[in-house]
Amino acid sequence: MTGQEPGAQGAAAPGAGPAPEQDDPAADESGPDGAAEEAEERDQPQNAWSARRDLIDHSPRTMNVGARTRFSGGYVAGDQHGVSGGRVTGDVIMGSKTEIHHWSFSGLSTAASASGEIPRATLERLAASFVAAEETVGDLLDRLRRERVLVLSGARFTGRRTAALMLLHRLGASPVHLLDRDTSPGALAERCTASAEDGGQGVRGYVLCDLTTRRGNPLREPHLLAVRDRLAEQGAYLVITVGPTAALEDVPAAGWRPPAAEEVLAAHLRARTDEATAARLLGLPDVKEFLGRGHQLRETAAFAQLLARYAAEEVTERAVAGFSLASLENQVQEWFEEDESAVPLRDKAFLVALAAFDGGPYALTAELSDLLYRFLQKTDNPARVPEVPVFGTHVGKRLQLARARLYEDDQHTEWGPVTQTMAAFTDDRVSLVLLREVWTGHPSARPALIAWLRRLADDGRPLVRTRAASTVAVLARADLPSAMALVIEPWATSNRFRHRLVAVNSLTLAHFSDTPNIPRILDAWSGSEDRRLRWVAVRAYALIGPERPEQALAALRQAARRLYAEPDGPDDFDREMAAELAEAVELLLLSPAAAEVLAGLLGHLDDDRAVRDLALGGFINACRRTEGDERYGLPLVLGWYARATADDETAAQGIARLWRRALGDPHATRPALDLLREWVLIADRSTATEWALAALLPKLVTSEPEYQRLSHLLRTMPGEDGNPPPPVAARLLTAFG
Repeated sequence: MTGQEPGAQGAAAPGAGPAPEQDDPAADESGPDGAAEEAEERDQPQNAWSARRDLIDHSPRTMNVGARTRFSGGYVAGDQHGVSGGRVTGDVIMGSKTEIHHWSFSGLSTAASASGEIPRATLERLAASFVAAEETVGDLLDRLRRERVLVLSGARFTGRRTAALMLLHRLGASPVHLLDRDTSPGALAERCTASAEDGGQGVRGYVLCDLTTRRGNPLREPHLLAVRDRLAEQGAYLVITVGPTAALEDVPAAGWRPPAAEEVLAAHLRARTDEATAARLLGLPDVKEFLGRGHQLRETAAFAQLLARYAAEEVTERAVAGFSLASLENQVQEWFEEDESAVPLRDKAFLVALAAFDGGPYALTAELSDLLYRFLQKTDNPARVPEVPVFGTHVGKRLQLARARLYEDDQHTEWGPVTQTMAAFTDDRVSLVLLREVWTGHPSARPALIAWLRRLADDGRPLVRTRAASTVAVLARADLPSAMALVIEPWATSNRFRHRLVAVNSLTLAHFSDTPNIPRILDAWSGSEDRRLRWVAVRAYALIGPERPEQALAALRQAARRLYAEPDGPDDFDREMAAELAEAVELLLLSPAAAEVLAGLLGHLDDDRAVRDLALGGFINACRRTEGDERYGLPLVLGWYARATADDETAAQGIARLWRRALGDPHATRPALDLLREWVLIADRSTATEWALAALLPKLVTSEPEYQRLSHLLRTMPGEDGNPPPPVAARLLTAFG
């Protein structure tokens, strides 16, 4: 094996679909001989507790999973449905398109290639709302006067075109000619020639926006020298705008830094309204939210136009509130409608990957985006061998296109936090809008996207598998029938644990994203003849159960009774499924619905053996969990009991009752006593645990046999590593009085 983690590229497995063909872009990604077998061996079931921890740690920021599944001492940790209390995952994003006007933004598509004179009225209108640091403008003007030609470098949609026009306008240039952006560098001097109609009057200006350069045809110093001579003959000036990665050779470029969006919006509003109205509009909550979303200046200018209409009572407040999302949807549509020259297929693949791994490590996102790129190439041209350039990508250019940022943050791993360079959209709504657009607006991309998701589900990294699930959850919210048939059901009926777990997480996250009918799917699967579907239902009940504890417990009880009703009898049943059921109860007990779950378990404790074993098994499992999963952390259930003695006597009595039943049940006595020994060893290192255990132990003794059992445990239990009994055992004996 190489240093790659087994399963990270995932060979075909039973239930995972057909093996890749020779022309499949993934066919050459399989490991050496034996890799598939080793991946199968490592595909062992992960217990529900650690699987939920991975789900919480690795889910995207747009899905507030922790608030809906994490145990917080028996108290609800939060009830938000997604970011900002549901504004991301609710109907605003995941439902139908926003019911407002979809605005057309100037410059939204590739700049027009036509040449011609820019009307003076247009320049005057731009000047009325132009805003920039005077020092910056002054420096650029001095340089333009001195050199007659200025190369202005800046990112797209940062106002570089407007800045170029305003520099010429402040020099008094009239007329100003717009040159074709496809003008080759060698033809610049030829294009800067006054026509007979100009009459040689006044200062003449030329502007060339987004000059097309290539590595084999860069803009060179001789080109500028030639055009400078021609400009001097006319008394004219030229401003050329280029992107940050333009091919330049010995050409000094002046960097353009855009003004703040708030300054631009204020300037546009003052130009369209009066000072008081502009101040009032800038104070609107929807305006403040818009400014916090990192919108481009073209969108800011369009927003100012809408706000002016709002001030004139021509549009409603709803249009103002929906403008930010509408502009975002327009941007996403633009990305995928642009041709290969504007947004190459590889960049489109990166956008999709970033949507799936928003807030994740950049290197991982880039790696998996290239995998998607290969699948997309296969869809685009099945006869072509998919190719991925090894080098040549520019991180800054990629992130600028995606309106994303890099930052340092810790990534959760099984070994602890690890600092990574993360990539995230500046607007946390982008990922949801983008994935919906790709899935529903570009169905031809579905085969590649599905193949990619299946590969992610085979990956050995929990983060990758979790993001595969979160991506499918978004797709399910947009189109549940297709997502179920094409992705979730094949995973749910796979023979590999890893696939089924991704199906569980997909359904869970879909439910948390307010996708309808998920509980109905689980209810149907819990009674299926297919054991794999029953397993998925049980795992999912454990995660969404805190929102419907009564229904979840009822389904788990029904599943447990089914196990005991198998033809071979109660002593020969599916023990793995029984363990899964107990783990589901464990998670429900360690959830925000802990009190309701505890009451539900006690209410049916004496129904039958199947239900009793389910309740006691789940309770003992829950008692094993400690704060932070630390070896000597305070046991969560014990901490819950300690708090309940002060403010929830019903819960305190219920915990003690389950302990007594576990200690007295023939099938649960041994694991219950072993667990108590663990608690005593923890108490030997933790005063808080000792106090809580001292309060609980007397409640576990209501008869002589119970006293004899516990006192014998405390008198005879060994310490760790065969050492004498811990001193805390003797102190706890005194708790019995």
